Amino acid sequence: MTTIDLETTKDQARKLLDSRIESVTNLVIARKRVDELREQLATAQREDKKAYVRATKDGWSEDELKKLGLEAGGVAKRRSRRANADSGIAEGPAEATTTN
Repeated sequence: MTTIDLETTKDQARKLLDSRIESVTNLVIARKRVDELREQLATAQREDKKAYVRATKDGWSEDELKKLGLEAGGVAKRRSRRANADSGIAEGPAEATTTN
């Protein structure tokens, strides 16, 4: 019968746990990076919106900006939602309704 060495068993268990801890550590680092990039994207989108509004206040029309390849980002989307809500037009695909 083979004798089980306590220290050897502990070392093997630590190696197994270390690899599991490493994978969770990598996951946490990746999630933090995603959160940071989302925050940077949100900041960039706010800056883009402000710059677009500033350009229109400086006399650029939406058509002129569009011809330059500078279409409205969130600004136009927000306006169209309001316009659609005011006119009673639903946005997006119509939801199926069932009656029993």
